[in-house]
Amino acid sequence: MVREITIPQDLKEEYPFKSNFLLKNGLKYHYVDEGKGDPVLFLHGNPTWSFYYRNLIKGLQDNYRCIAPDHIGCGLSSKPEDYEYTLENHIQNVVDLVEKLDLHNIRLVVHDWGGAIGMGLATRMPERIKGIVYLNTAAFRSKRIPYRIAVCKIPAFGEWIVRKFNAFAYPATFMATSKGLSKTVKKGFLLPYNDYQTRIATAKFVQDIPLSSKHRSYGTLKEIELKLKDLDVPKMFIWGAKDFCFNLHFLKKWQEIYPNAKVNIYDKADHYVIEDEKEKSLQDIKLFFSTIS
Repeated sequence: MVREITIPQDLKEEYPFKSNFLLKNGLKYHYVDEGKGDPVLFLHGNPTWSFYYRNLIKGLQDNYRCIAPDHIGCGLSSKPEDYEYTLENHIQNVVDLVEKLDLHNIRLVVHDWGGAIGMGLATRMPERIKGIVYLNTAAFRSKRIPYRIAVCKIPAFGEWIVRKFNAFAYPATFMATSKGLSKTVKKGFLLPYNDYQTRIATAKFVQDIPLSSKHRSYGTLKEIELKLKDLDVPKMFIWGAKDFCFNLHFLKKWQEIYPNAKVNIYDKADHYVIEDEKEKSLQDIKLFFSTIS
């Protein structure tokens, strides 16, 4: 049995939010729900959790209702062993949350694998989406994968090193940021992934990257990709140029899909772009949101 993750006192200033849960088939799907106004839905990737968006939530909650779920297996959500950690299931969980909270006029913010999950939501419920912010992410098929991540996909071995040695979440605390993280912030990122049992999703997310048509999530991703051009809402890209994973090649692909989208490239930022450029990213997002009627 995986023990409940609680926020220690020294992290409550960084992450002061009340916990909310959607119960699904005996599982607890955790989400933050702060502020009032049109909803902003933040979707994280791997190996982060809603903690990644804490500064944006604090900066936007006076004017918007900020909602940030933790995907099953991540953050403060349940971490079951007997669960299908697939793109389809992650999308359905978000769809269920949107329906439960009756969210409309959603400003969507996505990062990393949250891009595929978020675009899964957006292409299925386009009438509820008002605008989208993309942070170093993808939602289309690609065979590009860095060697250091490909190692974590090796059958049996990859899951073992990720779960035994935290070989995904821990390296990200220095590989995914150009400016570095404080000791407290590092602790926050790693808090939910503190032993073999709690690291299951960080391993399963890597395994769920569909590099061939035989992969179980390939069809889901293909369906999303084919519908991307139908999303007729304002879009903005905030991109850390130093990202070794979702590099500028991915941004170029996005620009081919959305040639009229606003693009902000942060030359000194890495994959954890809103950590490396906290104030700038918040101001750019505030300005973008203010232009959406």
